[in-house]
Amino acid sequence: MKLSEKSVEPSTARGERGIGGPFADALQKKRPPGKLVGLASKGRSKRSAVIDPKPSADARAKPRVAAIGLGYWGPNLVRNFFAVLGENMRVCCDRDPGRADAIHRSYPGIGIAPDPETIFADDTIDAVAIATPVSTHYSLAKAALNAGKSVLLEKPMCNTVEQAEELVTLARANQRVLMVDHTFIYSPAVCKMKEIVDSGQLGELLFIDSIRINLGLFQHDVNVVWDLAPHDLSIVDHLIGRLPKSLSAFGAAHAGNGIESIAYMNLDFGDGLVANFHVNWLSPVKIRHTMLGGSQRSLVYNDLDPVEKIKVYDSGITIREDDLEGRRRQLIDYRMGDIWCPHVAQGEPLRQMVTHFVECIQAGKAPTTDGEAGLRVVRILDAAQRSIKAQGGRITL
Repeated sequence: MKLSEKSVEPSTARGERGIGGPFADALQKKRPPGKLVGLASKGRSKRSAVIDPKPSADARAKPRVAAIGLGYWGPNLVRNFFAVLGENMRVCCDRDPGRADAIHRSYPGIGIAPDPETIFADDTIDAVAIATPVSTHYSLAKAALNAGKSVLLEKPMCNTVEQAEELVTLARANQRVLMVDHTFIYSPAVCKMKEIVDSGQLGELLFIDSIRINLGLFQHDVNVVWDLAPHDLSIVDHLIGRLPKSLSAFGAAHAGNGIESIAYMNLDFGDGLVANFHVNWLSPVKIRHTMLGGSQRSLVYNDLDPVEKIKVYDSGITIREDDLEGRRRQLIDYRMGDIWCPHVAQGEPLRQMVTHFVECIQAGKAPTTDGEAGLRVVRILDAAQRSIKAQGGRITL
């Protein structure tokens, strides 16, 4: 059975807080004793203590989650999963034991696994959140899916198109949720942008300009395109809903390691819609701007503005024909109208994303940023990388 785009109707037989869909039995079944490894109790070795707290009735109605990778982003995931799931944020794992110990000190109920394999082998774990270097995403996500776990995967999904395709196929075959952590999609500002675009207030989209620049942080395993561009590419994919027809990209490496630190991308979506992206690790200022130009109105999204993140400009042009004295010509009238800032609700995007992941597991539905969405972004990143190496050669997708 495939994950549908719509929620499966909850089962009424159990009366358990809306549990239904193809994963309901897995969440409701009696679980075998846990294999979660925690900090040492008195008289036990730190890395070998086994914890198996008794789950409450409420906890049994929710998926049990493990987190792999506790570097920069992992602790944020743990914090939000704990807020949403409580005791069902079960266990964490990192190759640096000190990071896992720090999480356990902050959340004593969260156990420590010595390695990912321990998590994959534990039948009491329903889902895994992976926030590790991109080079490890494929192997960890594949092992988790093969072990029957749903997977939340940090962006970018994988470092090759082939790997991303395989994960999408594997999740579908195993009837498990595969979700990519494109967090900005769940921000109130981007949700408002989607609402405005879908309502037709901007008219026909004509162009998109995006800038995401700052000083650092230089990565050792991916270039600036793979590091920064997934944010804006995922936003545009969410708004447009289709792949570009072709793209061209230019980049330059300035750190002596051959990894591009500046890049420009031009995407052609057809029907006159073009999108340009600028990503940069060398900028002395931090800028997060996205502009959507429409035939009726335009929208500017400034993620760094704490109050007016979105502004809509009722400005544009009107083209009319003039046949004065038998000489046909086009005349362009410029329209300068009002500017307004729609209300944008407050809320942490990561909390919304984590909540959505949990709901998708419970209801057996495909996430907004599912594996297919992650795959589309990886296709663009891969094509951009090939274009940069070809000195800006146009790549057809």
